[in-house]
Amino acid sequence: MVFRHVHNSNLIYNTAWEDPRLDRQLMQLNSDSRVVMITSAGCNALDYLLDNPAAIHAVDMNYRQNALLEFKQALIRRGDFEELFEMFGFGSHADYARVYARVRSTLSDPARKFWDKRIGFFNPTSLKKSFYFHGTSGIAAYVMGNALFKLRPNVKNFATCLLDARSLEEQRSAYELFEREIWGPFSNWLLRQPTLMTLLGVPRPQIKLIQDSYPGGLTDYVKDKLRHVFTELPIADNYFWRVYMTGSYTLGCCPNYLKQENLPTLQQRVDRLKSYTTTLSGFLREYPGKYTHFVLLDHQDWLAAHDTAALLDEWELILANSAPGAKVLMRSAGVNLDFVPESVRARLRFFPERTEVLHQLDRVGTYGSLHFAEVL
Repeated sequence: MVFRHVHNSNLIYNTAWEDPRLDRQLMQLNSDSRVVMITSAGCNALDYLLDNPAAIHAVDMNYRQNALLEFKQALIRRGDFEELFEMFGFGSHADYARVYARVRSTLSDPARKFWDKRIGFFNPTSLKKSFYFHGTSGIAAYVMGNALFKLRPNVKNFATCLLDARSLEEQRSAYELFEREIWGPFSNWLLRQPTLMTLLGVPRPQIKLIQDSYPGGLTDYVKDKLRHVFTELPIADNYFWRVYMTGSYTLGCCPNYLKQENLPTLQQRVDRLKSYTTTLSGFLREYPGKYTHFVLLDHQDWLAAHDTAALLDEWELILANSAPGAKVLMRSAGVNLDFVPESVRARLRFFPERTEVLHQLDRVGTYGSLHFAEVL
């Protein structure tokens, strides 16, 4: 399977693709919170530390994702803001090799193995010039951007107008121009390519879920999601789309772990965040406990389509390792809870009145639904 091969052989996510502002509103973390979550790029795990949880356990089957989180943690421990921001804010550093050398000894063996070969991702003189155009999701953004820039020379100018908009009214005007430029036979064809979606981390079951459940299929789904994000939500702090459109963040538009005022707090708490290369089920078997929060991202879409036995096993372990009233946060490409087994739904209380409102405020905007539940 192409998807499995790609995910087992590459860094997939170079930045988290879930909005932590919504997560923190729902979870209400505090000093008693013990969180189990999927690592992804580690941005959101670092964001959650600002709410002072007792511990965060970041779990990922792909050791490269944990290597990325470790590198960020190492630079946070050093406490040099300019160094941290150039590397992960701009996505490059003129002295990237020396920056890495200073923290290399603090990394785990798997993380050193990865970065020894890939530290050139941060080379500002390379063809791509930014870390954020590396990893499979970054490669996809780079390829799509360059293809559109060549076919439609003014796309870049319209994108700049959109990012610089000072009001929703300006955004809507800019997006009308931008939208007209980016959609056409080529972009519609590109969206239908499974290889591109695999690079973005979207497996075939999720594509099928969208095709089967959304009027107009995948193309209309993407068009509608983009239109909502860029015309209904302020662009000024939408660092998710900025980084893939430009290859970098700005001081005013970036994840919370890259804001200077948060660095002292993160330095104090960074050791509460630990990463594990295994499945969620594997982690819960090896480290049983009473955890207060589980952040599952959207990985259960894939399990529901490919391995229902593993899905049920994972849920049994989650429920067995839940503290009283534990909370579960999930996303899906679909619009309902069909991916959660019926026997499990009976043991959870969901809060659609909260998630449906917040889902409309999601700055990423590409998921079909957001779900938040309490274990009964």
